[in-house]
Amino acid sequence: MNPSFRDITINGLWKNNPGLVQLLGLCPLLGTSNSTVNALGLGIATALVLICSNAAVSLIRNAVTNAVRLPVFVMIIAALTTCIELLMQAFTYELFQILGIFIPLITTNCVILGRAEAFAAKNTMLRASYDGLMMGVGFALVLVIIGASRELLGTGMLFTNMHLLFGSIAEHWQIVVFDDYKGFLLAILPPGAFLVLGLLIALKNWIDQYYAEHIATTVEAAAPAVSRRVRVTGVVD
Repeated sequence: MNPSFRDITINGLWKNNPGLVQLLGLCPLLGTSNSTVNALGLGIATALVLICSNAAVSLIRNAVTNAVRLPVFVMIIAALTTCIELLMQAFTYELFQILGIFIPLITTNCVILGRAEAFAAKNTMLRASYDGLMMGVGFALVLVIIGASRELLGTGMLFTNMHLLFGSIAEHWQIVVFDDYKGFLLAILPPGAFLVLGLLIALKNWIDQYYAEHIATTVEAAAPAVSRRVRVTGVVD
């Protein structure tokens, strides 16, 4: 049975989020999330590759044998990653240099290959493309939240250097949240990424638990009272 678009949306953004639940692609997730612009740039690139690779894999799913399935998937992902890499070199060269090796490493991102194998190879192109979109958006959201949190804690500012991604129109997007902020160096160092990700995972688990308990309480309260009939037997003096 084909999954509904609602289920695909919920899985990609929450229940099966690549960053918070599957814990896939942690290397780029933690390595480039020290600022909002870096996180958003890599998130958009990853989402584009996910969408296009899922669509391509779905189109050829009935024409590729099991013997060469995985190598073909990797070739598709590598070709799309190269296209994204060339586009970034042409239009966002400074950001491309900052992200460095993490752009070509999209080819080996477990999120992309995992969705190609687990979903795109078994569903229609429309559903596969939508799954790629939702998984990509879910991954990018986690990246941006971590990047914004670390940037805010580390520098007291948000949206610094957004012109690297959006051009001259974004030169004045920087927001100074805390004046005369001394900075929290740990937040923008590698350990800060692990701490912020751990807090996000803990928050998600708490929300899931609270919601499950709330639903259970609501169902129990709404259940009608069950009357019981008691029959007494025996001799009463």
